[in-house]
Amino acid sequence: MTDYLPLPGTPVEELDTPCIIIDLDVAESNIAKLQAAANEMGVDVRPHSKTNKSPYWVRKQLDAGAIGVCCAKVGEAEVMVEAGVTEVMIPNQVIGKRKIARLVALAHSANIIVAVESAGNVDDLSSASTAAGAELGVIVEVNVGMDRCGVDGDGAVELAKQIDAAPGLRFDGLMGYEGHVVAERDYEIRKTEAEKAMAILTGAADQIRGVGIDVKLVSAAGTGTYNITGRVDGVTELQCGSYIFMDGDYLEVFNDFEPALSVLATVISRQKKDVAIVDMGLKSISMDRGLAEVISPASASIINHSEEHTAVNLPDAASQALKVGDKVRSRPTHGDTTINLHEYYFGIRNGKLEQVIPIPGRGKFR
Repeated sequence: MTDYLPLPGTPVEELDTPCIIIDLDVAESNIAKLQAAANEMGVDVRPHSKTNKSPYWVRKQLDAGAIGVCCAKVGEAEVMVEAGVTEVMIPNQVIGKRKIARLVALAHSANIIVAVESAGNVDDLSSASTAAGAELGVIVEVNVGMDRCGVDGDGAVELAKQIDAAPGLRFDGLMGYEGHVVAERDYEIRKTEAEKAMAILTGAADQIRGVGIDVKLVSAAGTGTYNITGRVDGVTELQCGSYIFMDGDYLEVFNDFEPALSVLATVISRQKKDVAIVDMGLKSISMDRGLAEVISPASASIINHSEEHTAVNLPDAASQALKVGDKVRSRPTHGDTTINLHEYYFGIRNGKLEQVIPIPGRGKFR
């Protein structure tokens, strides 16, 4: 099937829609900003690819100084390793024989690190690695207050001992995700709660060192806490992902990074004076964190979505000048779930298409 991709140099207003637009200058600046901040704080960057899902952007991050990449699922990791990325962490539990077999297969081509929280999973990883003649790096996930996955400090010590003694495995350290505070709008609350979370994580690391086991990695942070967690003594690396493009939700948290991502749509119907219907719907923009913000026309707003259509409110003469065929540009509140709906980014510089960028990690949630 032909995708009918546009040629470089195509003006943005001539792109077929709906499509994701990336301002390349802004995204590249965001990558540089986070890396510079991490360098200043003395921590490494291991950015999360669950946001961008594309080796193109991971290479940009690695070229800027990132030490590797995080992948949410084995499927994402397979995409990255196939593209030549040789340092991959899965900061999630990989459960079941089939997934573990896929994970271990990657360890022949890259340094693979995976998170655990249970003794049974450690045994399964050890058996599979040993049978395949491979080695997996393993980190223990500590529950730092998000109450999703992870063990407490005592549980981390026991798992570290088990991993350290298990054939086919290498104990690398700990991770903890303060996801319950990354989007807190109040900086002082965000800082206080993130530091509490990191005290749990670094405390667990100290407990493990206390029994004679080295803890090389203490991995943490989301975009909203990069400059808090990154300054905590004992944290070694940041797992931020959304900073690269930002989205409407994170822009309510802070403006440390600029928005680079928008969804372009075309007006396909103008039956009412104050409403336009565009060709963007729930299959091309997510609303799990609320309706998107219309960027242009600036006064317009989204009324509702259906599968393939969106109704846009046009409150004034400027917006009501929209005609069938004109373009409407919106910023989703959640970038990650919008990106997962698309196969390509359309990278724009100076108002024109510079590159069509594949998103091969799209849909890789197994």
